[in-house]
Amino acid sequence: MGLIQTLLATLVTLGVLVTIHEWGHYWVARRCGVRVLRFSIGFGKPLFSWKGKDQTEYVVAAIPLGGYVRMLDEREDTVPAEWQGQAFNTKPVMQRIAIVAAGPVVNLLFAVLAYWFLFVLGTSVIIPKVGEVRPGSPVAVAGLGAGVEIQSINGYEVNSWEQVNLRLAALIGDTREIEIQASESGRSAHNYTVQLNDWRVDLDRESPVTALGFIPWRPDVEPVLGQLLEDGRAAQAGLQTGDRILRVDGELADTWQGLVELIQASADQPRVFEVERSGRVLTVEVTPASRRAEDGSVSGFIGAGVQVPEWPEAMQREIRYGPVTALVMGVERTGQMIVLTLDSIRKMFTGIISVKNLSGPITIAKVAGDSAASGLEAFISFLAYLSISLGILNLLPIPMLDGGHLMYYMVELIRGKPVSEQVQSLGLKIGMLLLFSLMAVAMFNDIARL
Repeated sequence: MGLIQTLLATLVTLGVLVTIHEWGHYWVARRCGVRVLRFSIGFGKPLFSWKGKDQTEYVVAAIPLGGYVRMLDEREDTVPAEWQGQAFNTKPVMQRIAIVAAGPVVNLLFAVLAYWFLFVLGTSVIIPKVGEVRPGSPVAVAGLGAGVEIQSINGYEVNSWEQVNLRLAALIGDTREIEIQASESGRSAHNYTVQLNDWRVDLDRESPVTALGFIPWRPDVEPVLGQLLEDGRAAQAGLQTGDRILRVDGELADTWQGLVELIQASADQPRVFEVERSGRVLTVEVTPASRRAEDGSVSGFIGAGVQVPEWPEAMQREIRYGPVTALVMGVERTGQMIVLTLDSIRKMFTGIISVKNLSGPITIAKVAGDSAASGLEAFISFLAYLSISLGILNLLPIPMLDGGHLMYYMVELIRGKPVSEQVQSLGLKIGMLLLFSLMAVAMFNDIARL
């Protein structure tokens, strides 16, 4: 069921984002009088196709990793005399710029609409209350302690851990002082000055929140099994979801973290689990499997996940706005994500952020499945984020992408004549090399995460 859900979520995610992107190109092209020959969602062999009243062929193809809009163009087609005014290449340069830019712009507008919908519907967030502070961390040095609620970072109000994470992510690589405002229950807010010195974060291992030294408050997590891998050691030994682990080899396991530590220290070693199930106490022998980390250390695991506890209402906050305010907030959130995405790309090229953080289709599929399982709110939020990423990626000045074509048209607008075919051909080769290299790195990272 998990695999089917992941596949369906991936198809919906890619289908929605590719369709609106290509629809942007299509809609503006038709408004500019360009004849559209084909509107394809996906590549490769057509699965379904039909002719519209506008004589455009609409196609759903077999490989759902993109799409395209094929327009009439004298450089690629033999154009009948009566259709010459409908060819893309005959249109003024400003119209061609509008047609090419429309796809990415629609992706960004979709993100605004998605965030607007979430803000009108109402989103439930976790209050950014600190559970612990890591000794010696930047926030510990600044005097921040457990139990405080973060209210603002550098003057920007934050009302959830997600917003704290986004504000801190923008500071990666910085050497500067930042101001964090926080308060304890019943006390007035206090400002803390946190010093960053070339602050680096391995985003593949931790979030900016934990890297700065915060450990978010969480409810007590009891050692009750919530998920089991079908081929995991726990399921093979006969453990079931809902089982409460009492002891391992007679050693008390009263928290999930304590149970995890016992299992991690027991790679390939048989252990007797004392389990409470439906009011009865059973004993089950489980031999944790082993896995080796990048640093060479070996730890045990049994293929089981925890039963997620309910968050107390006092630690949750609902964010809801009226339609107009929600639109303003949607634009603001989209703008924040655009700036963060561009800044992350810059930091990746300068080495501040590792290229290990590049993700490909496997990671997208996994996150799509996980967010769909988490509910409508998480899935729409993921769609908005991915739509922004797709829009920004396509606007990069790389030949093969929309941004590369826009670069050529801007040069044409300034020079008064098109960029030569030779230059465009060379640019295409460079763009293909760069794009395929990035795709190879992203796929390698995906496989490494598996």
